[in-house]
Amino acid sequence: MFHDETQFVAWLQAQASGRASTLRLGIGDDAAVVEGPPGWDYLLKTDMSIEDVHFTAALHPPLAVGHRALARPLSDIAAMGGRPRFALVALAVSKRAPHGWIKRLYAGIFTLARRFGVMVVGGDTAIVEGKTFIDVVVVGEVRRGRAIRRSGARPGDQVYVSGRLGLAELGLRVLGTQGGGQPGEWRRLKAAAVSAHLYPEPRSGLGRYLSGKRLASALIDVSDGLSTDLAHLCGASGVGARVWADRIPAPTLGSTRVAATQALELALHGGEDYELLFTVRPGKANRVPSRFRGIRINRIGEIEKTRRLLLIGADGKPAPLRPAGYDHFRK
Repeated sequence: MFHDETQFVAWLQAQASGRASTLRLGIGDDAAVVEGPPGWDYLLKTDMSIEDVHFTAALHPPLAVGHRALARPLSDIAAMGGRPRFALVALAVSKRAPHGWIKRLYAGIFTLARRFGVMVVGGDTAIVEGKTFIDVVVVGEVRRGRAIRRSGARPGDQVYVSGRLGLAELGLRVLGTQGGGQPGEWRRLKAAAVSAHLYPEPRSGLGRYLSGKRLASALIDVSDGLSTDLAHLCGASGVGARVWADRIPAPTLGSTRVAATQALELALHGGEDYELLFTVRPGKANRVPSRFRGIRINRIGEIEKTRRLLLIGADGKPAPLRPAGYDHFRK
């Protein structure tokens, strides 16, 4: 049995070792890259959403289930620096699901698709006895040679992440709880966290900006948690990294040490934020904006030659940063 996703992907790469002349990048990154018409490459990505794994009927309204099902592959296209164009939706829906639920599911998909200029061009549908299963394929495009891979980080590169991390995981934890009697600041944070979990925002514009300006040397989206996705990026690049705990954009849960520790844990290991984690060569670091279309860009660390991942505490002491985000095989 495979111990983790990285081991499984390495095995899969070995099985699919053949290479077509038009294949530019295969298994192992956020999306496959295939040669397109002159001057362009296609980006191909598929993502599954499975009932009781990625969503539950009790916590996730159908509009959010549809939104999240499409947001996942859109974020992967963003992580390659590309523009999403077309989508295929395969739905195996439980016979227990009412017609209204199915309509709201597709409403979530089509609403997000229209916002991102994506055309849903087909798919497949089936009724099943068991749980609902959704598979969304997205086709994107990027200028020839501009797709940003996970494998381009080098020692000395600066590490950046967009937005605020840990909100989606916090939203999952507080979904369904009562807000009565809580301070106004906490209610606002709770609402933002629930929204971040139910309706994540793929950073498509930022990904295209990084590609167009040739800023990012490596790029990945934060879907499994910062600690895990940083390990994926460093593993693909054959490097390590050190990140500073006090620079990681965590939720503000309170002023106590316990609250600060909980917030950092959420930011390090919580998944489904769909922010972008990227590296930049030292000579280009001064060109990285502090904000992009209102989204904060945070410099959180630096790439190192050794393959260690280190977390630098407020006291300046380094500690090993172990991948503790989501991994289907470890779970």
